[in-house]
Amino acid sequence: MTDIVRIETNQRMSRVVKAAGLVFIGGQTANDRTPDVRAQTRQVLDKIDGFLEKAGIDKTRLVSAQVWLADIARDFAGMNEVWDAWVPEGCAPTRATVQSQLAAPDLLVEITVTALS
Repeated sequence: MTDIVRIETNQRMSRVVKAAGLVFIGGQTANDRTPDVRAQTRQVLDKIDGFLEKAGIDKTRLVSAQVWLADIARDFAGMNEVWDAWVPEGCAPTRATVQSQLAAPDLLVEITVTALS
């Protein structure tokens, strides 16, 4: 059995879990919820970069991503503009993007990723 490593854990959740050769980063949202989806997406991806670093890897190791948008018709193109600039060429993970009611009305995007450790 492999060890499980949890990073930034509290009673409710861990921000990162490393297990079975994978790194799971839980859903990330923007800290500053006042700007548009582009700025919120940048904040989220910066947080993901930081958690990948804490796990000892980088975004070239991504294998899967899930993206939730509060309004897909309005924000899909803006989120993709930032996402496409962030993902290293040749390293795009599988991805699903859906519209969802997020945890707070001023959240526009939430992203979770899985990577190979």
